[in-house]
Amino acid sequence: MNRLLILIVSLMFIPFGWSQQSLSLTEAIMEGLQNNRIMVNAGYDIQIARERQWETIATGLPQISASAFYNKDLEQRTSIVPGAYFGGNPGEYYPVQFGTEQSVDAAARLDQLIFDGSYLVGLQASSVFLKISRQNKVKSELEVKRLVTDAYVNVLLAEERKRILEKNLANLEGTLTDVRKVYQQGLVEVEQVEQLEITSASIQSALDYVLRLVPITHQILNMALGRDLNDNVALTDTLLGLCVKSENELISSDWDLEKNIDYQIAQNNLRSSKLLLKLERFRALPTISAFVTSGYDGFNDDFTFFQKSQQWYDRSAIGLSVTLPIFTSGAGQSRTDQAKLNVAKAQTQLEQVEEELLLQKANAHNQFTLALEAFLRSQKSLEIAYRIESKNNLKYSEGVSGSFELRQAQLQLYDLQNQHLNTMRDIIQSKTELDILYHSSPEIVKK
Repeated sequence: MNRLLILIVSLMFIPFGWSQQSLSLTEAIMEGLQNNRIMVNAGYDIQIARERQWETIATGLPQISASAFYNKDLEQRTSIVPGAYFGGNPGEYYPVQFGTEQSVDAAARLDQLIFDGSYLVGLQASSVFLKISRQNKVKSELEVKRLVTDAYVNVLLAEERKRILEKNLANLEGTLTDVRKVYQQGLVEVEQVEQLEITSASIQSALDYVLRLVPITHQILNMALGRDLNDNVALTDTLLGLCVKSENELISSDWDLEKNIDYQIAQNNLRSSKLLLKLERFRALPTISAFVTSGYDGFNDDFTFFQKSQQWYDRSAIGLSVTLPIFTSGAGQSRTDQAKLNVAKAQTQLEQVEEELLLQKANAHNQFTLALEAFLRSQKSLEIAYRIESKNNLKYSEGVSGSFELRQAQLQLYDLQNQHLNTMRDIIQSKTELDILYHSSPEIVKK
């Protein structure tokens, strides 16, 4: 019976174990790239660009339309004709009414664009627009990678700070308990107890803040992953593990500027400006289109259009339309000049992006090197601070040193612990920036 009860209780708790999912940073980034709402919208933008491209293509394909009109005269129109037509006197006019009271007109029309310079430019522009959408998706991927990494690291930082503060507080409470006992025996002064109480209160305040921060960092990570805010996710990577991984990963010395997404976006902007200039120049060319129309007309005083006896009169026509702008009072030249200036502006922006990326590359390498050096220094300093705090704690318990020296050693340790956490965060973030900078986009825009 006891075994059966244990089995039932175990089965009841199995789903709770399944509800928590473990994620490494790499897995979190992959999930974010699939489910983050920024990426979802970027995918929609590409689909919209494809539909817009086909919309542009379709305007140059045959267009067929149909129309039907029914007309019933409540009062027929009266026309005035000279009386001489009816044998009357010259100068006299007679009112007459022509036609039937009801009529139906049904027609179909085929239109085909033969030549339009703006259409040709529009086809190229739709291709560029699709490329812009794809580039924006690549840019969004890099932003999501940065966003997920920051959120993941912030969770690890909050959890590590919580662990360190709880450990420091437990150690300090143990020392404080011992000092209070010694104080009750009259062997130490009250100031020594109060010094430790001040330190304990400070750590407790910091711990209370971190305890409130931890669930918020988890919610921010869930939002970056595209999950429900209250999902329970366990992180498998550690701050130290990510730092060691960042330290050991080699940074490629090969960097193709033209494969950088920001440079490609600037190139595409230049190409778009050139297409707008081409469009303004093509506006001076003629637009040629052709049409074919065919229809039937029916007339009657009564509504008998659905009867077999109804007489229908067919008609058809074919035509060609040519439109050529001749004089625009300088408006066309003004638009062309503006387009030329925009091309020059886009060229300047491309050169500026190139210089900024070169500076960004140098700065990113410098930041990573500095973060790595600071991490190694803080690691050594933290080891020393732990030894100093341990020795002062031992001296204090043996009555060799006072509470002031112990508190100074403790504050130094706490400060170095916080600095060490910050250096680990900096080295991970700087490595992420380098990875983003060195990300190669396979699609290169031709100038």
